[in-house]
Formats: sequence, C-alpha cells, structure tokens
Amino acid sequence: MGAYWSGEEALGKGGRNSAGEAMFSLAGKVALVTGGSRGLGRGIALALARAGADVAVASRNRAALEEVAGEIRELGRRSVAVVADVSRVDGAKRMVKETTSALGKLDIVVNAAGVNQRCPSLEVTEELWDFILDTNLKGTFFVCQAAAAVMREEGGGSIINIASLLSGVGIPTLAPYAASKAGVVGLTRVLAAEWGPLGIRVNCIAPGYFRTDMTKGLFSDPDWYARLKRQVPLGREGYPEDLAGAAVFLASDASRYVTGQVIYVDGGFIASREK
Repeated sequence: MGAYWSGEEALGKGGRNSAGEAMFSLAGKVALVTGGSRGLGRGIALALARAGADVAVASRNRAALEEVAGEIRELGRRSVAVVADVSRVDGAKRMVKETTSALGKLDIVVNAAGVNQRCPSLEVTEELWDFILDTNLKGTFFVCQAAAAVMREEGGGSIINIASLLSGVGIPTLAPYAASKAGVVGLTRVLAAEWGPLGIRVNCIAPGYFRTDMTKGLFSDPDWYARLKRQVPLGREGYPEDLAGAAVFLASDASRYVTGQVIYVDGGFIASREK
C-alpha cells in the first residue's frame, strides 16, 4: 500500500514536503464510482480523475454517464460508462466485471448511488422501504462484496461508502433513508474489520446538506434554507466539490492506516445541531 515515509525522506529542499503530492496521487489506479452520473457521485468521480485515476462511472442513466465519462477523458484519464442497477445483485456484480474488463483492474470503489423520499413514518409502505434500502444498503453491500473478491486477488484496495449526517442524527420523515445510512456505517465497520487482513480498507464519508438534484426541493424553501445556515457553523451548504479532498484522501496512500472510519463532511452540523 505504498512505501514508508520517514521524516527525513518526506522533507525536500527548504523543508518542503516532497512526498506530499505522491501520497495523495492516484496515478496508475483504477476506480469505480456508483451513482457517478450526477450529484455527489459525479463530483467524486471527477476528483479521483484529477488526482490521476482512471474512472468507471456507473448508474442507470446512459446519457448522463457518457457525459461524465467524456469529462474524465478530457482530463487525460481513461473512463468507461457502466449502465447497471445496484439494487440488483447481478447489476452490482456486472459493474465490477465491466470495470475490470475495460480498465484492467480495480483499486478503488466509491458507493455513491443512493435514493431518498420523505414520508411520515406512519405512512411508509413496504414498497417504499424496499426501494430505499435495496439501493442504499443492499446495493452498497453487494458492490463491496464483488469489489473485494477482485481486490483480494490484487493485494488490496480502498472502498469508500457514502453515508449521511442521518447516520448520526434523527430527522423526521426520513426513517427508511436514515435506517439505510446508519446501516452503511455499521456495514463499513464490519467489512473493515473482516477485510483488513486482505489489505482492503473500508471507510465512510457522511455528507451533510449538499446542493444536488435530490435536495433541490429543500433548498427552494427560503425559511428552511435560512434555518439550515444558522445550524451550520461554516454558514453555508455543501457542494459536490467539497467532498473532493475527503474522497482523494481515503482513496490514496495518504490514508493507508485508516480503515473503519466515518468522516462527516457537513460544515459542523453534527457537532453543533440545535437541540
């Protein structure tokens, strides 16, 4: 998972950290990003490509995927669009197979595919529950499983699951979504403990409120938006590019001794939420 950097080796002329860029570089790596056609998944896919990785993007929307794959190629990286549904086990397996067939291997997986629908808990149906859990939790697990089978043979890799601030707080009308994202955190910890001996690191990024297609309705409410900004110490919402640093860190050798962790990228929302 990379060479050991001593203090002397890390310092170049003038005390500069000459190893810094190499630690965060993803050159020569291959990544798969589910939910990569839009929103947070698209932002992460582009961030990994800018850091040097070749990136497969997967979702159910071919036209949007091809657009993102084209953006990645414009950055000088290889890319492939994989049309599949993570809520189906065969779809999860096919994503991994098509990625390795097209790009030769698999070093990094980001599980960013996700769905949500607000609903009072007394009105949640079995169909709504299954729709959300099948994509957000079941899909995440089976993509992890398929990826780990490949990474085990290649000597290791990094899996990054996308949780949510709902993994740590309760917000009304989001029971299925919160359950799915809390489950992602528990799943991440189990897989980190189980697959660590295989050289596979498994971590979580838990975003706060970000501007995406999924949250468009919320941000259109000026009263809700004003209340949100009061609750966030940094005083603003998140944007997809705000996840770039955390994603590249967890994908790279800079985090080679980090596994089973949850990084909240929420502007401080969790730390200071109004009671």
